Amino acid sequence: MSLNFLATRFQCTWPWTTLVMLCDGRMVCGCADPYGKRVLGDARSAAVHDVWAGPVISRLRAELNAGGSTFCGDCPLKLPLKKNETPVVRPLGAGPQPSRLYIECTAACNISCAEACCAPETGITRTRQAGMLDFELFRRVVDEVGASLVRIDFFNYGEAFLHKRAVEMCEYIKSAFPHVYLYTSTNGLALSLDQARRLVHSGIDEVTFSVDGATPESYVKYRQRGRFDVAIGNLRAMADEKRRAGRDVPFLNWRYILFRWNDSDEEMDEARRLAAEIGADRLCWETTDHPENAYSRRFVPGAPGLDAIRHEIWDDNNLGNAIPGATPSARIDVRTPLPFTEGARGAAAAGRHARAQSVDAAVSRSGQLRPASRAPRGATLRGRRHDHQPRLRARVAAARARAGRADRHRDRDHGPRRAGALCAEVRPGERRHRLVRTLREPDHVEGAGRPVVGAGSTPSAFLARPSFGRKGARGRATRR
Repeated sequence: MSLNFLATRFQCTWPWTTLVMLCDGRMVCGCADPYGKRVLGDARSAAVHDVWAGPVISRLRAELNAGGSTFCGDCPLKLPLKKNETPVVRPLGAGPQPSRLYIECTAACNISCAEACCAPETGITRTRQAGMLDFELFRRVVDEVGASLVRIDFFNYGEAFLHKRAVEMCEYIKSAFPHVYLYTSTNGLALSLDQARRLVHSGIDEVTFSVDGATPESYVKYRQRGRFDVAIGNLRAMADEKRRAGRDVPFLNWRYILFRWNDSDEEMDEARRLAAEIGADRLCWETTDHPENAYSRRFVPGAPGLDAIRHEIWDDNNLGNAIPGATPSARIDVRTPLPFTEGARGAAAAGRHARAQSVDAAVSRSGQLRPASRAPRGATLRGRRHDHQPRLRARVAAARARAGRADRHRDRDHGPRRAGALCAEVRPGERRHRLVRTLREPDHVEGAGRPVVGAGSTPSAFLARPSFGRKGARGRATRR
């Protein structure tokens, strides 16, 4: 069990990036505050900007810069500082709006997970001043902050789709702000089949189904009052509708918490088979240390069994997948015209360019790119270099220095990105994925501003599958 919540000297980055809106409109600073103890402000009576730049969060940032704050209490999101370690000092101003927002539709839930802090028996709903998020409040908040957001996590505590307008909320977010990465996590039980299919067409980018077992008998031991057939039926309906409509999104995850009763090889293999048969994009195991009498002893840290599935675990890496054959493969395509002679002016005059090179590669279970059999000797396929590139990079860097700036372009999800970023276009639902090195030259170099990518790619290609998990940063990411 993590003891981070006991730390007295610590840091935290959440107050510089993220707000969490509870279903009653109050804003808290982290997703690990089930009972709403650490309130920063109230969206019902103040603009989000006023909360984000207000006295409470400003004081919190100042105290975190000094090495800790009593405001944080027993929050498990603390990052403990080592003895004599100096805290990183960040600006007290964090921009006009957050870049990430959690939206809690309700704290109510339709099942009771064993010994969970958000189970109905805990009285969590009594810690909220409203049972369901008001739609007009939701719309006002999203309208205010949507342009600045990179990501919205459409869940917190409770089951989001108990809200009768939850699917409509997803549609509103993606229609008004299509650049925002929209993610949700659900037990899959509150959706009807029609709602599940409609959600596919809402534009939502990723949906995680929490289904802890491959049989009804093992599933219900933790998800008490849950129905395995309904959860799997809705996951199947979304996968079928996505396939029928030919859509790339939503990316469909099956998250499976390992307990004593569902961690056998036989049941895990059945989950793998079922996930592949349904057409889920990813199956990942989640390890835990609670409830005390229930967590899997087979996969505790240090156990031999853990190494065998380490790269199939929820928070371990961005590409691991327990579905056989579903770990993505990739093709690296380097076809960008770059000056081949010394100096940018000489390159522009001579018109000579680097030789194009395409290399097949596969992504290993650890998430690393491994060269295929026909990869050139000495080629490094992790976005660092090929045999001919060090000199080219040096010349491009010299050209940039003379230009007095780095050529930047706007990525649709992530804002400015340096030229020469290694990106990947991973299209969910496909078994082949493309990893593309997109290089842009300074404006005064011949061919400036022309990204050259592989067929079917776009300049804003992504390294898909960012980190997962309730406290993870699930959003598309680029590799720099």
